[in-house]
Amino acid sequence: MRPNFENTAIAFELKSDSQLERAYFLFRMIANEPLVRIGSAVTNFALKAHLPVEGLIRATVFDHFCGGVNEKDCLSVIDNMYSKGVHSILDYSAEGKEVDNQFDFAVQKTLEILDFVKEKDAMPFAVFKPTGFGRFKLYEKKSAGQPLDEKETAEWSRIVDRYEKVCKKAHALGVALLIDAEESWMQDAADDLALDMMRKYNKESTIVYNTFQMYRWDRMDYLKKLNALAKEEGFKVGAKVVRGAYMEKENDRAHEKGYESPICKSKQETDENFDAAITFGMQHLDRITLFAGTHNEKSCLMLVDLMEQHQLEPSNTNIWFGQLFGMSDHITYNLAQEGYNVVKYVPYGPVKDVMPYLIRRAEENTSVAGQTSRELALLQKERKRRKLDS
Repeated sequence: MRPNFENTAIAFELKSDSQLERAYFLFRMIANEPLVRIGSAVTNFALKAHLPVEGLIRATVFDHFCGGVNEKDCLSVIDNMYSKGVHSILDYSAEGKEVDNQFDFAVQKTLEILDFVKEKDAMPFAVFKPTGFGRFKLYEKKSAGQPLDEKETAEWSRIVDRYEKVCKKAHALGVALLIDAEESWMQDAADDLALDMMRKYNKESTIVYNTFQMYRWDRMDYLKKLNALAKEEGFKVGAKVVRGAYMEKENDRAHEKGYESPICKSKQETDENFDAAITFGMQHLDRITLFAGTHNEKSCLMLVDLMEQHQLEPSNTNIWFGQLFGMSDHITYNLAQEGYNVVKYVPYGPVKDVMPYLIRRAEENTSVAGQTSRELALLQKERKRRKLDS
C-alpha cells in the first residue's frame, strides 16, 4: 500500500509536545538564510573560544539532529524508533581529522559499531567516511593520478589496511557496511577502494555499499559500468543512491579552476538522474542491492510504485529507504507503517566535534528549495492537530 506522507499523527508520534515545539522553532530559524550564516559563524567562534555554549547547543540543534554524544547515549533513541519499525545507522560524525591516530580511532569506532550492530536487529548497517580513514589531500592526489612519494605510499597503504580491516570484519559478522561519498576531486580513489572491497567481500551477499551522488552527471555511467563488472566478475553491487551534499563547493571549485562542473545543470536533471539510478537498480536486483537515501517524496513514491510493478513485498531486503535523523519524519514513519525497510542515519559524537556536521546540515536545508518550508508546514499541521498553535 502507498504510504500517506500527509499523516502527521504517524510522522510525529514519537515526539512529545515540547520536542515538536523545539522542531518547529528550529526549522523556523533554519528557514532564515542570513540567520543561519550568522548563527554558524557565532557558534564556531563560541566553541573555538571555549565559551560555555555546549549546553545550549545540546538542548536545541544537537538533540534534534543527533542521537547523543556516545553509543550508549543513542540506545534509547534507537529503541524508540525501532518500536515503530524504523531502523538506525549510527554515524560517528566528528569531521575534519588529519592525523593517523585520529584515523585509527575512527577505525576502532567503526569496528565497535560493527559488534554493536551484530547484537541489535534495530541496526542493519554500519557506516564510515573515506576521509575518516585518511587524509583528504592524499585521496585527492591519488584521484588525480599523481605519483606518491615514499612517505605517501606508506600512508596510502595504511588507508587500504583500514578499509580492509573494517570490511573483513563486516563480512565475518554478516553486517552491511556503507561507505559515504565526498567531493568529486577525491572520489575516484575512494571509488577504487570501494570496488576492491566489493570484489572481495560481496561474492555471496551484499556487504559493502558505495555511495553514488546523482547530482553528478557522470554517476549513471559509473553505476552501469560497475554493474557490468559485477556481472563479468561475479560480485554484488551495494548502491547507496543519494542526490549529493557538496553542490556549492563543487560548482565554486570548477569555476575557480576552469573545468566543467561535475554537477548536473539543474535540479530537474539531478532528479531525473536520481530516478534513473533507482530504476536501473530495480532492473538489476539480482546484482544490485539498493539503498535510496532521499528526502524527496516523489522519488520515494516512485520506488514504492516500482516495487509494486515488480511484485515485490515492501519488506524485500534488497531495497532500503533512508533519511537523516531529525528530518523528513513524514517519509520515514509513514513508509515504516506500511512495512517498508526504512532507516534513519543517526549522527553522534562529542558536541564540539559534531558541530561542523550540524552547521553543514543547517546550511544545506536553507539551500534546498522547499525542504524547510515542507518541514514547517507539516510541523504546523501537527501543532494544529494537537491544539498547540493557539
